[in-house]
Amino acid sequence: MSGQKRTDRRLWGLLAASAVLSIAWLLLTFALVGSTLDSSARTEVAALLGDRWLLISLTWGAGMAAIAWALKRWFDHWVTPSVQLAEEAQVLLRTDVVRELKPKGNVETKVLADLFNQLVGQREELRRQMDDKVRAAADGIEQEKSRLAALMSELTQSVVVCNLDGRILLYNNRARMQFKALSQAPGVAGGAELIGLGRSIYAVFDRKLVAHALDNIQQRMLRGAAQPSAQFVTSTAAGQLLRVQMAPVRSVQAQAAESAADRADLSGFVLMLDNITRDFEDESARDQVLHTLTERSRAALANMQAALDMLDYPDIEPAMRERFLGVIREETRTLGQRINEVESGSADSLKTRWPLEEMLGADLIGAAIRRIETMTGLPASSVEVDASLWLKVESFTLMQALVYLSGRLSDEFSIRFVQLRLSPASGSAGKAQLDLVWSGQAMSTETVMSWEMDPMKVGNETLRLTVRDVIDRHGGAFWFERDRARHQAFFRFLLPLANPQEQADAATFVRNESRPEYYDFDLFKTTEQTRSLDDRRLVDLVYTVFDTETTGLNPSEGDEIIQIGATRIVNGKLLRQECFEQLVDPRRPIPAASIPIHGIQPEMVVGQPVIEAVLPAFHAFAQDTVLVAHNAAFDMRFLQLKEKKTGIVFDHPVLDTLLLSALVHPNQDSHRLEAIAERFNVTIIGRHTAMGDAMVTAEVFIKLIPLLAEKGIHTLGQAREAAQATYYARLKY
Repeated sequence: MSGQKRTDRRLWGLLAASAVLSIAWLLLTFALVGSTLDSSARTEVAALLGDRWLLISLTWGAGMAAIAWALKRWFDHWVTPSVQLAEEAQVLLRTDVVRELKPKGNVETKVLADLFNQLVGQREELRRQMDDKVRAAADGIEQEKSRLAALMSELTQSVVVCNLDGRILLYNNRARMQFKALSQAPGVAGGAELIGLGRSIYAVFDRKLVAHALDNIQQRMLRGAAQPSAQFVTSTAAGQLLRVQMAPVRSVQAQAAESAADRADLSGFVLMLDNITRDFEDESARDQVLHTLTERSRAALANMQAALDMLDYPDIEPAMRERFLGVIREETRTLGQRINEVESGSADSLKTRWPLEEMLGADLIGAAIRRIETMTGLPASSVEVDASLWLKVESFTLMQALVYLSGRLSDEFSIRFVQLRLSPASGSAGKAQLDLVWSGQAMSTETVMSWEMDPMKVGNETLRLTVRDVIDRHGGAFWFERDRARHQAFFRFLLPLANPQEQADAATFVRNESRPEYYDFDLFKTTEQTRSLDDRRLVDLVYTVFDTETTGLNPSEGDEIIQIGATRIVNGKLLRQECFEQLVDPRRPIPAASIPIHGIQPEMVVGQPVIEAVLPAFHAFAQDTVLVAHNAAFDMRFLQLKEKKTGIVFDHPVLDTLLLSALVHPNQDSHRLEAIAERFNVTIIGRHTAMGDAMVTAEVFIKLIPLLAEKGIHTLGQAREAAQATYYARLKY
């Protein structure tokens, strides 16, 4: 249907005007002739014409047909070629397409096409000259980019760079592979649903955890730290354990600023990731082995001690002495074997724990006060804080515990304010005591124990951790005390002290082949929009361009998807390396007539995942994006018919390049994907494969955006509304 040509509305308008004028002319002629006749003559003329009105109507119809044919020929020769030339010239003007316009129509139009081609040639020559100058000026930038690539390739860690909204703007190949390991559908999505330019890092990390780390870094910068960093460990939805080191990204202006506040103005952050799940499991297994060794060794040691006690008797018989010596030898041998087994089984394991970060105590107090006031609405302040103390803490979970306890004090005891104080612990070397202080009703020991062991609830979120878990993580202590002299009570945390330190440990570097081929620094300029998607500009949106190959053309009659291919557009750039391509087992025969079209043989889908496994991964890949397809109604119908069975709803906004092409080029002969690609000089590779068609559609869509802007269509809402008004929007499947 996309190959049908729609008749120009102006032709119908001219035909209608001709018909009205001819009828008016006939009526006027009859009226003038009738005015010259008397009544008897008019009666005779009417009688003569009475039987000949059909002939008059046929003659009039034949005349109108001749006029229509002449107008159509005139339009095809004079009007339509000029309109098509204007549309094709607009493509050359508004995009980077370079091709010759085909002369057609009348002589004047052909001359204009030739002039356009000459002007395009001159423009391209000027562009080449400008490109040469820009290329010469950009040599230094390219050199810096190469240095960055070389540096990234040396890193053993996965590196991800984000803007302040958490949108990914750079990652290296090692990060890509690591996120594949984090994927809950590695065989289908391969991690592409988690990492990609423009994607949110919060698909993997808790937003509050990242915000806390950023706040920690900014506080250190305000205190004059030159190179602050933060470190935390988090678990992912897939159950993986990640150790993350965060460093700030500052603009050139912020780095050159004089005041500490201006220098602390961040434009993004760098995350260096290590998956420590296996190390943690190895250490847990080692702990279990050591525990087992300890318990089993108790009996051996008891037997040895008993034997030694018996050997102390001077009159013991030689046979009995030899028997007890045999017991000692056997137990010693068995104990040695156990130790060797533990040593060999854990020689390669590393001692991995939830790492504690070294943090200035005053910074922790300041961050905790802000957090308590924000989450609970309870006024908080500091009192008697030793500004010289450095703590070794896991600050995020510790602050969660302080917020949780403050919230319960407010809810259950109507406490009106809390205070935090910090000092060296008396009688405990290497420890600091952090007190959460309040005035008001005291509580029982049973209540304190209950609060300590209950899962912490912060805001509307219930955590799996308890206060006891937090204390155990720090190797510290927690208790409740009353200060009767001051009429106060407080919870006391005993925490480990650290030496003052601002520099992060040096990373270990080894050579590998990772290159930072995935980056888009323009994303530093973006900020999270509060307005709806329909109000956002087309150039600011992220798109998932997709296509499906199917067993047939009738989704409602049982035809099934056999392949899905998709790619992404971020910041107006096609990300060819961020793709989703998956064959699907349709669980039904593939008609032989369709195989020459898509080239998918029945044996190719044997053993492939079914659609119920593929759609969740594709939905995650397309999360927070606008879907784009050519003749999207067809592809979306297949997805919609699976909603009830899979529970996956594709409620994304959808744009159709078929409709958009008809919108910007209403006078073109065809809006098939091949025809549009030819107009835009887009090379078609892999036509009628899902991935090939998705790539072509994406390139076409990128070139349509400036043409839509020429028609005053700048936002998603405007594009959707205008597309639905086109002729092709009536197609249903």
